[in-house]
Amino acid sequence: MAKLSFIAVMLLSIVTFACANPLGSVEFDQITLEIAEQEYTVEYAQSYEQRGQGLMFRTELCSDCGMFFKFDQEKFAGMWMKNTNIPLDVAFIDRNGVITDIKPLTPHDLSSVGSSKKVLYALEMNQGWFAEHKVSVGDQINVK
Repeated sequence: MAKLSFIAVMLLSIVTFACANPLGSVEFDQITLEIAEQEYTVEYAQSYEQRGQGLMFRTELCSDCGMFFKFDQEKFAGMWMKNTNIPLDVAFIDRNGVITDIKPLTPHDLSSVGSSKKVLYALEMNQGWFAEHKVSVGDQINVK
């Protein structure tokens, strides 16, 4: 009986935690980037768990907010939009901070949108942000 009570308490704890924290326990650091001679502070996804969570489940993103992803190594990277409600653009960035691609991402699209070259970073911003700020392929992004 004691074993059954313990299991019931554990299950109740798990359900309570999941309902209270539907996004999981992933927290993000912040990083400041210099883009087109302006500084922007965005969320920083550098761990496997942070990259996996990304911008999932968000219902809005402020006009100059975004998420900067650092991969474990240079690779042909791909991004998808599972459980992501906000239309985004992704800039893929090489190890030198040069933008190699800027591509649109559609909410809830499970197809992978990939980089054309090996990259070490990606930056997701609201769809249209790069065009509005006259940021394009070949531009430099510097980490502050």
